[in-house]
Amino acid sequence: MKSILLIGLGRFGKHVAMKLNALNHQVMAVDSDEERVNAVLPYVTNAQIGDSTSEEFLSSLGIRNFDACIVAIGDSFQDSLETASLLKELGARYVFARAATDVQEKFLLRNGADEVVYPEKQLAAWTAIRCSSNHILDYVELNEDYSIYELSVPEEWQGKSLMQLDLRKKYGINVLSVRENGALNMEVTPETVLTADKTVLVLGRYKSIQKCFRI
Repeated sequence: MKSILLIGLGRFGKHVAMKLNALNHQVMAVDSDEERVNAVLPYVTNAQIGDSTSEEFLSSLGIRNFDACIVAIGDSFQDSLETASLLKELGARYVFARAATDVQEKFLLRNGADEVVYPEKQLAAWTAIRCSSNHILDYVELNEDYSIYELSVPEEWQGKSLMQLDLRKKYGINVLSVRENGALNMEVTPETVLTADKTVLVLGRYKSIQKCFRI
């Protein structure tokens, strides 16, 4: 369990609060809008109405006591930038900040943010990859080269074992796990047989996935 300061409670911030609550983390939520603060009260440990660009206000929160701070302000980049910078000056251990453009990302990283979340860009990439093939059900980018993909089992793979398919040798794809009825089986072996009701989680390059599925 971590103690997290969440600043900015718009749609993005509210969803972050809800997910952190589901993961059983302690969340202090902050926004200048009373209505937004009230809307997240069921999902947070504590909440305050205040101006995050005020050093006095941020100091009163005890910034050093939080394991991480999230700047989720979406309607004012100036406020987001000032908040990230102040958090670092006040001793924040780790600052996540939201960006809407590449330029914003660069400024935030130079002015206090340890890591930048770029929801629109990340969702755009996910959507493009997801709709490029009916077999790709989900995808998580690890770096510019490698990603983890969840794939439906092609008809020609059904009834065959991983040894028979030999995906690593043919395509450079590593099978990490198999999902069946919503449950992940991480103990895959060369003898694991794939069927139509299963999906596979694989690690590989997108070019390898394209080659394998003829995308």
